Amino acid sequence: MAEIVLGIGTSHGPMLSTPWENWGARVAFDKGANHDYRGAKYSFDELVAFRRDEGLENQITRDLWQIRSKACDVALKKLAEAFSEAAPDVAVIVGNDQRELFSDQNTPAFSVFYGQTIENRPRTPEQIAQLPPGIAVAERGHAPPEDAVYPGHPELGLHLIESLMQEDFDVSTMNQLPKGTGYVNGVPHAYGFVYRQIMRDLPPPTVPIILNTFYPPNQPTAARCIAFGKVLGRAIKNWKDEARVAVIASGGLSHFVIDEALDKLILRAFEEGDEAALLGVPEDFYQSGTSEIKNWLPVAALMSEGGLSMELVDYVPCYRSEAGTGNAMGFVLWNAQ
Repeated sequence: MAEIVLGIGTSHGPMLSTPWENWGARVAFDKGANHDYRGAKYSFDELVAFRRDEGLENQITRDLWQIRSKACDVALKKLAEAFSEAAPDVAVIVGNDQRELFSDQNTPAFSVFYGQTIENRPRTPEQIAQLPPGIAVAERGHAPPEDAVYPGHPELGLHLIESLMQEDFDVSTMNQLPKGTGYVNGVPHAYGFVYRQIMRDLPPPTVPIILNTFYPPNQPTAARCIAFGKVLGRAIKNWKDEARVAVIASGGLSHFVIDEALDKLILRAFEEGDEAALLGVPEDFYQSGTSEIKNWLPVAALMSEGGLSMELVDYVPCYRSEAGTGNAMGFVLWNAQ
Protein backbone atom coordinates (compact mmCIF):
# COMPACT_ATOMS: atom_id res chain seq x y z
CA MET A 1 0.00 0.00 0.00
CA ALA A 2 1.29 3.45 -0.92
CA GLU A 3 1.33 6.33 1.56
CA ILE A 4 0.58 9.97 0.79
CA VAL A 5 3.25 11.80 2.79
CA LEU A 6 2.95 15.37 1.51
CA GLY A 7 0.63 17.72 -0.31
CA ILE A 8 1.61 21.00 -1.95
CA GLY A 9 -0.44 23.74 -3.55
CA THR A 10 1.40 26.42 -5.49
CA SER A 11 0.64 29.16 -7.95
CA HIS A 12 2.71 29.09 -11.12
CA GLY A 13 1.99 32.42 -12.83
CA PRO A 14 4.63 34.27 -14.88
CA MET A 15 4.91 37.03 -12.27
CA LEU A 16 6.57 34.49 -9.95
CA SER A 17 9.42 34.17 -12.45
CA THR A 18 9.56 37.82 -13.47
CA PRO A 19 11.80 40.38 -11.74
CA TRP A 20 9.47 42.67 -9.79
CA GLU A 21 10.79 45.68 -11.70
CA ASN A 22 9.14 44.21 -14.82
CA TRP A 23 5.74 43.37 -13.38
CA GLY A 24 4.17 46.30 -15.23
CA ALA A 25 5.17 44.95 -18.65
CA ARG A 26 2.05 42.81 -18.82
CA VAL A 27 -0.30 45.77 -18.35
CA ALA A 28 -0.15 46.54 -22.07
CA PHE A 29 -1.82 43.19 -22.67
CA ASP A 30 -4.32 43.78 -19.85
CA LYS A 31 -5.48 47.03 -21.39
CA GLY A 32 -6.41 45.37 -24.67
CA ALA A 33 -8.21 42.35 -23.22
CA ASN A 34 -11.63 41.58 -21.85
CA HIS A 35 -11.44 40.10 -18.36
CA ASP A 36 -13.54 37.58 -16.46
CA TYR A 37 -14.41 38.75 -12.95
CA ARG A 38 -17.12 37.33 -10.71
CA GLY A 39 -19.24 35.90 -13.50
CA ALA A 40 -19.08 38.84 -15.91
CA LYS A 41 -16.71 40.23 -18.53
CA TYR A 42 -15.16 43.69 -18.33
CA SER A 43 -12.81 45.79 -20.38
CA PHE A 44 -9.79 47.21 -18.58
CA ASP A 45 -11.40 50.64 -18.26
CA GLU A 46 -14.65 49.12 -17.03
CA LEU A 47 -12.73 47.29 -14.30
CA VAL A 48 -11.00 50.50 -13.25
CA ALA A 49 -14.38 52.19 -12.89
CA PHE A 50 -16.08 49.21 -11.25
CA ARG A 51 -13.34 48.81 -8.61
CA ARG A 52 -12.48 52.48 -8.10
CA ASP A 53 -13.48 52.45 -4.42
CA GLU A 54 -10.95 49.69 -3.58
CA GLY A 55 -7.92 51.98 -3.83
CA LEU A 56 -6.10 49.58 -6.12
CA GLU A 57 -3.76 52.32 -7.28
CA ASN A 58 -2.15 51.95 -3.84
CA GLN A 59 -1.47 48.26 -4.51
CA ILE A 60 0.89 48.82 -7.44
CA THR A 61 3.75 50.80 -5.94
CA ARG A 62 7.28 49.67 -6.60
CA ASP A 63 7.86 49.22 -2.87
CA LEU A 64 4.92 46.79 -2.63
CA TRP A 65 6.02 44.96 -5.77
CA GLN A 66 9.43 44.37 -4.21
CA ILE A 67 7.97 43.25 -0.87
CA ARG A 68 5.52 40.87 -2.48
CA SER A 69 8.08 39.42 -4.86
CA LYS A 70 10.32 38.65 -1.90
CA ALA A 71 7.42 37.05 -0.01
CA CYS A 72 6.72 34.78 -2.98
CA ASP A 73 10.38 33.77 -3.18
CA VAL A 74 10.41 32.90 0.54
CA ALA A 75 7.23 30.84 0.21
CA LEU A 76 8.49 28.93 -2.82
CA LYS A 77 11.72 28.17 -0.98
CA LYS A 78 9.73 26.71 1.92
CA LEU A 79 7.71 24.49 -0.44
CA ALA A 80 10.89 23.29 -2.15
CA GLU A 81 12.52 22.53 1.18
CA ALA A 82 9.46 20.61 2.37
CA PHE A 83 9.50 18.54 -0.81
CA SER A 84 13.21 17.82 -0.43
CA GLU A 85 12.82 16.83 3.22
CA ALA A 86 9.87 14.53 2.47
CA ALA A 87 11.92 12.81 -0.26
CA PRO A 88 8.91 11.09 -1.88
CA ASP A 89 9.44 8.10 -4.13
CA VAL A 90 6.96 9.44 -6.66
CA ALA A 91 4.84 12.56 -7.18
CA VAL A 92 1.45 13.14 -8.78
CA ILE A 93 1.03 16.64 -10.22
CA VAL A 94 -2.46 18.03 -10.89
CA GLY A 95 -2.41 20.96 -13.30
CA ASN A 96 -3.96 22.23 -16.50
CA ASP A 97 -3.15 22.77 -20.15
CA GLN A 98 -3.36 26.29 -21.58
CA ARG A 99 -3.49 25.49 -25.29
CA GLU A 100 0.00 23.98 -25.07
CA LEU A 101 -0.72 20.29 -25.71
CA PHE A 102 -4.38 20.48 -26.74
CA SER A 103 -6.42 22.63 -29.12
CA ASP A 104 -10.07 23.15 -30.04
CA GLN A 105 -9.79 19.96 -32.10
CA ASN A 106 -9.25 17.85 -28.99
CA THR A 107 -9.59 19.04 -25.39
CA PRO A 108 -10.14 16.25 -22.84
CA ALA A 109 -11.67 17.12 -19.48
CA PHE A 110 -9.35 14.82 -17.50
CA SER A 111 -6.11 13.27 -18.78
CA VAL A 112 -3.55 11.02 -17.09
CA PHE A 113 0.00 10.67 -18.40
CA TYR A 114 1.60 7.25 -17.99
CA GLY A 115 4.67 7.49 -20.17
CA GLN A 116 8.28 6.61 -19.42
CA THR A 117 9.70 10.10 -19.92
CA ILE A 118 8.55 13.72 -19.76
CA GLU A 119 10.26 16.35 -21.92
CA ASN A 120 10.74 19.97 -20.87
CA ARG A 121 12.59 22.00 -23.47
CA PRO A 122 13.11 25.77 -23.72
CA ARG A 123 11.37 27.76 -26.41
CA THR A 124 13.19 28.57 -29.59
CA PRO A 125 14.03 32.21 -30.39
CA GLU A 126 11.26 32.12 -33.02
CA GLN A 127 8.70 30.98 -30.45
CA ILE A 128 9.83 33.58 -27.93
CA ALA A 129 9.46 36.34 -30.52
CA GLN A 130 5.77 35.46 -30.87
CA LEU A 131 4.96 35.69 -27.16
CA PRO A 132 2.75 38.50 -25.82
CA PRO A 133 4.28 41.26 -23.64
CA GLY A 134 5.62 40.24 -20.25
CA ILE A 135 5.79 36.48 -20.88
CA ALA A 136 9.22 35.79 -22.36
CA VAL A 137 11.01 37.13 -19.28
CA ALA A 138 9.36 34.38 -17.21
CA GLU A 139 10.61 31.54 -19.39
CA ARG A 140 13.29 30.59 -16.84
CA GLY A 141 10.60 29.78 -14.28
CA HIS A 142 9.19 26.75 -16.07
CA ALA A 143 11.64 25.77 -18.82
CA PRO A 144 15.32 24.96 -18.26
CA PRO A 145 18.06 26.70 -20.28
CA GLU A 146 18.83 23.36 -21.96
CA ASP A 147 16.70 20.37 -22.91
CA ALA A 148 15.60 18.27 -19.94
CA VAL A 149 13.97 14.84 -19.81
CA TYR A 150 12.37 13.75 -16.55
CA PRO A 151 11.22 10.26 -15.47
CA GLY A 152 7.57 9.34 -15.64
CA HIS A 153 6.04 6.47 -13.69
CA PRO A 154 4.13 4.18 -16.08
CA GLU A 155 3.17 1.65 -13.40
CA LEU A 156 1.51 4.17 -11.07
CA GLY A 157 0.02 6.06 -14.01
CA LEU A 158 -1.59 2.92 -15.39
CA HIS A 159 -2.87 1.96 -11.94
CA LEU A 160 -4.49 5.38 -11.53
CA ILE A 161 -6.10 5.16 -14.97
CA GLU A 162 -7.56 1.72 -14.25
CA SER A 163 -8.77 2.78 -10.81
CA LEU A 164 -10.40 5.98 -12.08
CA MET A 165 -12.14 4.07 -14.88
CA GLN A 166 -13.49 1.55 -12.39
CA GLU A 167 -15.03 4.41 -10.42
CA ASP A 168 -16.74 6.00 -13.43
CA PHE A 169 -14.15 8.61 -14.43
CA ASP A 170 -13.63 8.10 -18.16
CA VAL A 171 -10.20 9.71 -18.39
CA SER A 172 -8.12 10.34 -21.48
CA THR A 173 -4.64 8.83 -21.46
CA MET A 174 -1.21 9.65 -22.88
CA ASN A 175 1.96 7.58 -22.87
CA GLN A 176 3.87 10.33 -24.66
CA LEU A 177 3.30 14.07 -24.86
CA PRO A 178 1.52 15.31 -27.98
CA LYS A 179 3.52 17.64 -30.20
CA GLY A 180 1.09 20.30 -29.14
CA THR A 181 0.18 23.68 -30.55
CA GLY A 182 3.72 25.06 -30.84
CA TYR A 183 3.41 27.18 -27.70
CA VAL A 184 5.84 25.06 -25.67
CA ASN A 185 8.25 22.22 -26.39
CA GLY A 186 7.17 19.45 -24.08
CA VAL A 187 5.26 19.57 -20.84
CA PRO A 188 2.89 22.52 -20.12
CA HIS A 189 4.15 25.33 -17.91
CA ALA A 190 1.96 24.23 -15.00
CA TYR A 191 4.22 21.19 -14.67
CA GLY A 192 7.48 22.76 -15.79
CA PHE A 193 7.14 25.29 -12.97
CA VAL A 194 6.85 22.50 -10.40
CA TYR A 195 9.84 20.62 -11.83
CA ARG A 196 11.98 23.75 -11.75
CA GLN A 197 10.79 25.65 -8.68
CA ILE A 198 9.60 22.93 -6.27
CA MET A 199 11.67 19.93 -7.36
CA ARG A 200 14.72 22.05 -8.31
CA ASP A 201 15.22 20.18 -11.59
CA LEU A 202 15.74 16.87 -9.77
CA PRO A 203 12.27 15.33 -9.81
CA PRO A 204 11.44 11.81 -8.74
CA PRO A 205 9.28 9.85 -11.18
CA THR A 206 6.03 11.74 -11.68
CA VAL A 207 2.52 11.25 -13.00
CA PRO A 208 1.05 14.44 -14.52
CA ILE A 209 -2.74 14.72 -14.42
CA ILE A 210 -4.22 17.39 -16.70
CA LEU A 211 -7.57 19.09 -16.10
CA ASN A 212 -9.33 21.32 -18.62
CA THR A 213 -10.10 24.22 -16.32
CA PHE A 214 -9.95 26.99 -18.93
CA TYR A 215 -11.92 26.08 -22.01
CA PRO A 216 -15.68 25.59 -22.52
CA PRO A 217 -17.70 23.57 -23.17
CA ASN A 218 -16.28 20.64 -21.16
CA GLN A 219 -14.78 22.21 -18.04
CA PRO A 220 -15.32 19.84 -15.10
CA THR A 221 -17.48 21.36 -12.37
CA ALA A 222 -16.13 21.99 -8.89
CA ALA A 223 -18.20 19.05 -7.64
CA ARG A 224 -16.68 16.79 -10.26
CA CYS A 225 -13.14 17.94 -9.38
CA ILE A 226 -13.73 17.22 -5.69
CA ALA A 227 -15.14 13.78 -6.48
CA PHE A 228 -12.16 13.14 -8.76
CA GLY A 229 -9.80 13.95 -5.90
CA LYS A 230 -11.45 11.50 -3.54
CA VAL A 231 -11.20 8.69 -6.09
CA LEU A 232 -7.62 9.67 -6.90
CA GLY A 233 -6.66 9.55 -3.23
CA ARG A 234 -8.13 6.08 -2.80
CA ALA A 235 -6.38 4.89 -5.94
CA ILE A 236 -3.00 6.13 -4.72
CA LYS A 237 -3.41 4.46 -1.35
CA ASN A 238 -4.50 1.19 -2.98
CA TRP A 239 -1.45 0.99 -5.19
CA LYS A 240 0.39 -2.26 -4.46
CA ASP A 241 3.84 -0.68 -4.02
CA GLU A 242 4.96 0.58 -0.63
CA ALA A 243 5.85 3.98 -2.01
CA ARG A 244 5.86 7.41 -0.40
CA VAL A 245 3.80 9.73 -2.60
CA ALA A 246 3.56 13.51 -2.83
CA VAL A 247 0.56 15.13 -4.52
CA ILE A 248 0.94 18.65 -5.91
CA ALA A 249 -1.61 21.17 -7.20
CA SER A 250 -0.25 23.73 -9.67
CA GLY A 251 -2.14 26.90 -10.59
CA GLY A 252 -4.31 29.73 -9.32
CA LEU A 253 -5.23 31.53 -7.29
CA SER A 254 -7.48 34.30 -8.70
CA HIS A 255 -6.21 35.87 -11.92
CA PHE A 256 -6.02 37.54 -14.37
CA VAL A 257 -8.16 39.74 -12.13
CA ILE A 258 -7.43 39.34 -8.42
CA ASP A 259 -10.36 38.54 -6.13
CA GLU A 260 -9.04 38.43 -2.57
CA ALA A 261 -12.44 37.65 -1.03
CA LEU A 262 -12.83 34.57 -3.23
CA ASP A 263 -9.29 33.39 -2.53
CA LYS A 264 -9.70 33.72 1.22
CA LEU A 265 -12.98 31.81 1.10
CA ILE A 266 -11.27 29.03 -0.86
CA LEU A 267 -8.24 28.82 1.42
CA ARG A 268 -10.39 28.83 4.55
CA ALA A 269 -12.55 26.04 3.09
CA PHE A 270 -9.43 23.99 2.36
CA GLU A 271 -8.18 24.48 5.90
CA GLU A 272 -11.50 23.55 7.47
CA GLY A 273 -12.38 20.79 5.02
CA ASP A 274 -15.56 22.72 4.18
CA GLU A 275 -16.76 21.09 0.98
CA ALA A 276 -20.09 22.94 1.08
CA ALA A 277 -18.30 26.29 0.92
CA LEU A 278 -16.34 25.17 -2.14
CA LEU A 279 -19.48 23.96 -3.86
CA GLY A 280 -21.19 27.24 -3.02
CA VAL A 281 -18.89 29.22 -5.30
CA PRO A 282 -20.76 29.93 -8.57
CA GLU A 283 -19.31 28.01 -11.50
CA ASP A 284 -19.00 31.19 -13.55
CA PHE A 285 -16.50 32.52 -10.99
CA TYR A 286 -14.13 29.70 -12.04
CA GLN A 287 -13.19 31.20 -15.39
CA SER A 288 -9.98 32.35 -17.09
CA GLY A 289 -6.95 32.04 -14.79
CA THR A 290 -9.13 31.80 -11.70
CA SER A 291 -10.35 28.48 -13.10
CA GLU A 292 -6.98 27.00 -12.05
CA ILE A 293 -8.30 26.87 -8.49
CA LYS A 294 -9.95 23.70 -9.78
CA ASN A 295 -6.48 22.11 -9.93
CA TRP A 296 -6.38 22.52 -6.15
CA LEU A 297 -9.84 21.04 -5.52
CA PRO A 298 -8.89 17.37 -6.12
CA VAL A 299 -5.73 17.73 -4.03
CA ALA A 300 -7.53 19.44 -1.15
CA ALA A 301 -10.25 16.78 -1.25
CA LEU A 302 -7.88 13.83 -1.12
CA MET A 303 -5.82 15.50 1.62
CA SER A 304 -8.93 16.07 3.72
CA GLU A 305 -10.04 12.46 3.20
CA GLY A 306 -6.55 11.27 4.14
CA GLY A 307 -6.38 13.32 7.32
CA LEU A 308 -3.43 15.50 6.30
CA SER A 309 -3.49 18.93 7.94
CA MET A 310 -3.15 22.10 5.90
CA GLU A 311 -0.59 24.82 6.56
CA LEU A 312 -1.01 28.13 4.77
CA VAL A 313 2.56 29.10 3.94
CA ASP A 314 1.54 32.44 2.42
CA TYR A 315 -1.04 34.28 0.36
CA VAL A 316 0.36 37.16 -1.71
CA PRO A 317 -1.92 39.25 -3.97
CA CYS A 318 0.40 40.54 -6.69
CA TYR A 319 -1.48 43.40 -8.35
CA ARG A 320 0.00 45.00 -11.44
CA SER A 321 -2.63 47.59 -12.41
CA GLU A 322 -5.31 49.87 -11.00
CA ALA A 323 -7.90 47.58 -12.63
CA GLY A 324 -6.93 44.79 -10.21
CA THR A 325 -5.20 42.71 -12.85
CA GLY A 326 -2.38 40.49 -11.72
CA ASN A 327 -2.08 37.14 -9.97
CA ALA A 328 -2.95 36.24 -6.40
CA MET A 329 -0.31 33.74 -5.32
CA GLY A 330 -1.10 30.90 -2.94
CA PHE A 331 1.35 28.55 -1.24
CA VAL A 332 0.12 25.63 0.88
CA LEU A 333 1.48 22.49 2.51
CA TRP A 334 -0.49 19.47 3.68
CA ASN A 335 1.45 17.39 6.18
CA ALA A 336 0.85 13.97 7.66
CA GLN A 337 -0.17 14.04 11.35
